[in-house]
Amino acid sequence: MMTAQLLAYVAFSVFCVLKASSQDTFTAAVYEHAVILPNDTLTPVSREQALALMNQNLDLLKTAIESAAKQGAHIIVTPEDGIYGMNFNRKTIYPYLEDIPDPQVNWIPCNNPNRFGHTQIQERLSCLAKDNSIYVVANIGDKKPCNASDPQCPPDGRYQYNTNVVFDSQGKLVARYHKQNLFMGEDQFNAPKEPEIVTFNTTFGKFGIFTCFDILFHDPAVTLVKDFHVDTILFPTAWMDVLPHLAAIEFHSAWAMGMGVNFLASNIHLPGMRMTGSGIYAPDSPKVFHYDMKTNEAKLLLSQLDSHPNHPVVNWTSYASSIDALSTGNQEFKGYVFHDQYTFVELTGITGNYTICQKDLCCHLSYQMSEKRLDEVYVLGAFDGLHIVEGRYHLQVCTLLKCKTTELHTCGDSVDTASTRFEMFSISGTFGTQYVFPEVLLSKVQLAPGEFQVSSDGRLFSLKPTSEPVLTVTLFGRLYEKDGAPNASLELRVLTLKVMLIVMTPIVYSLY
Repeated sequence: MMTAQLLAYVAFSVFCVLKASSQDTFTAAVYEHAVILPNDTLTPVSREQALALMNQNLDLLKTAIESAAKQGAHIIVTPEDGIYGMNFNRKTIYPYLEDIPDPQVNWIPCNNPNRFGHTQIQERLSCLAKDNSIYVVANIGDKKPCNASDPQCPPDGRYQYNTNVVFDSQGKLVARYHKQNLFMGEDQFNAPKEPEIVTFNTTFGKFGIFTCFDILFHDPAVTLVKDFHVDTILFPTAWMDVLPHLAAIEFHSAWAMGMGVNFLASNIHLPGMRMTGSGIYAPDSPKVFHYDMKTNEAKLLLSQLDSHPNHPVVNWTSYASSIDALSTGNQEFKGYVFHDQYTFVELTGITGNYTICQKDLCCHLSYQMSEKRLDEVYVLGAFDGLHIVEGRYHLQVCTLLKCKTTELHTCGDSVDTASTRFEMFSISGTFGTQYVFPEVLLSKVQLAPGEFQVSSDGRLFSLKPTSEPVLTVTLFGRLYEKDGAPNASLELRVLTLKVMLIVMTPIVYSLY
């Protein structure tokens, strides 16, 4: 009897300890960093020069980390390329790299800085985390030697990785992630041989991490959520806006909603390169976001999040498959969005019900404008196909968007201002995927928190008249299984290069 009472007491005590050590909510911070860039050079600088530049950026990150900690943040995310900048080749990035060990070595660099050689940057990040009792997420470069026994070993005898690191509130290295999906031109780095699935547990939830261009692909991004059941994604990025569907705040907030997770996105702030847009996003709505093309100022964002957010289940094709096509009588036409050929139909009335189809995808729209302006044209568009510009990924997209001018051939061009508000909208599609990301973007590239909702049967609809004019209302679907071979053919690479040279700036390789 005494033994049973003792076991019961122990079990109750363990439950109380576990409950006390877990948190239902936590405070997150992300920092949009105005990075100090290195000078352009084809000759590698010395390690001392590299450290000098990185410490300049770390001085700015230090101020943000200290401020976030004083405001009660449990974790802060800083951007991709936020410590050493960008515009490197394989040789010129080398002085900025450090050997980053596997976190299983149980290492606090702040306490033991010489354990793995010259690791000054890891030491400083560790001390920032420890001294401020906050988790610090940063992006640096890893180097790993290899030799001829490895058939994939690069000619210079080393692997170089675009790497995220996480230090806990004691300064311990708890996560290391090597970027899998390198963006075009990111030739200074290698991709790991297999996608790395990196998670770590805290008292305020389970976290996963990946970098920038990774978000458009299945591995590791989707795997972290679907198979490893993380609560929150940490996302350092160097993201340049591509309107109408891939503005940073637009797509990152949509990914959080579509996947049902918290999403902490920290972007570089370089308005001259259209790099801006950071946020803290929950599955139900953006909590806080920042988009600033007018100033060169950095921005620290904080918000409280649920440690274990709900994962709503949506059948993305249910509603659209249950209704008949809505005949418009308007003539369809073709147009291009980021070099993908869409099928469009013009919205000619102040209110209407429209259907447009392409291949296996039919998109339905019901809407009512506040007024039908003569100086603005809106269309409903559908795309079902393989995108092959800066990467290969199969899309199914239903979109209501504003054309750049009243000329229909400008529908799909980049535009960031509008004047037309909508009293209501409801858009749905016959998607062949469960991975659909709902986007609502307003004039001047702003989000619409609390103004729309996604129903369990796959409708994206407004809850009230839009607070600002509408740029786009979009369901952005991904059919990962149709992406095809991961390596494009030479012909495709040549085509891609030609397209990017036409539509992007010379520094396009830093887009993601």
